[in-house]
Amino acid sequence: MKKSILIGMTAVALTLGACGRKTPPAEVPPVEQPPATDPNSTDPNSLEVVELPALQADLVAKAGSDTIYFGTDEYSLDDASKATLAAQAQWMLANPNVRASIEGHADERGTREYNQALGERRANAARDFLLSQGVPAARLVVTSWGKERPVALGSNEEAWAQNRRAVTVIIR
Repeated sequence: MKKSILIGMTAVALTLGACGRKTPPAEVPPVEQPPATDPNSTDPNSLEVVELPALQADLVAKAGSDTIYFGTDEYSLDDASKATLAAQAQWMLANPNVRASIEGHADERGTREYNQALGERRANAARDFLLSQGVPAARLVVTSWGKERPVALGSNEEAWAQNRRAVTVIIR
């Protein structure tokens, strides 16, 4: 099924590309994936990652933030990050059916590979702290986006500081 959808989308893209359009085509909505076959699996990578905005808003409202920040080339947690993560852990423990993706990010400086590794170290630091607070490992997944998903655009210290982060994203 996925293969036929991919082939169909490729054919449409090639057809549109051959028409010589000057304006960009409209965005194609993402194809919804079917849920994993085993919803009771304890493997954190066995279920698809689907964000849950209502629960995300509740986490932010009750824990204060879903984001922690890091210094340049840093992945150690400061006191403010630990306080935020402790509040997130309390929220997660009060909501035992919730899973989270801990997503690490970096600023635009450095190579793609370096920032990918740095984002992973940041996400793992946050994950390890949540584990130390009693959140079960099976409920946490680590993802690194490196410099690929900046929250602030710009090549200045203000933008870079906002992009050096780890975000706890509530997922299904």
